[in-house]
Amino acid sequence: MRMRVAAYALITRGEGDDAQILLPHWREGGMSGWTLPGGGVEPGEHPADGAVREVKEETGYDVRLVSLLGVDSAVLSSAARGDELQALRILYRAEIIGGELAVEVGGTTDDVAWHALADVPELRHVHAVDWALRHLGDAGSPLR
Repeated sequence: MRMRVAAYALITRGEGDDAQILLPHWREGGMSGWTLPGGGVEPGEHPADGAVREVKEETGYDVRLVSLLGVDSAVLSSAARGDELQALRILYRAEIIGGELAVEVGGTTDDVAWHALADVPELRHVHAVDWALRHLGDAGSPLR
């Protein structure tokens, strides 16, 4: 079984009905959907550093990690490869401290946008977005 360690950031802005979440749009291998900013941790890289790097690459924003929200593990089967992958996902709460919104060039994301939290259920998105949203109440969210 292969293993992939990845680190992601939950980034929101606004309050109540105006609350929004930052999501890049992922496209790879014929699959696509809105996802969390983040991705694979490089060998020897601390997951927190990986999350900050990935957010910058995918969104153009510089962030400061505020807290560790959770760790998720899922075993995924790949019929195309004929093997299994354990996806170990680390989720941080982050706040923007600089940079400007920009779409990644040459990566696996082809768009990035702020979305109203109320609209997320209607978006085609990956499971990790739902997992992150469950942490909002525990994250010192502006939605409290």
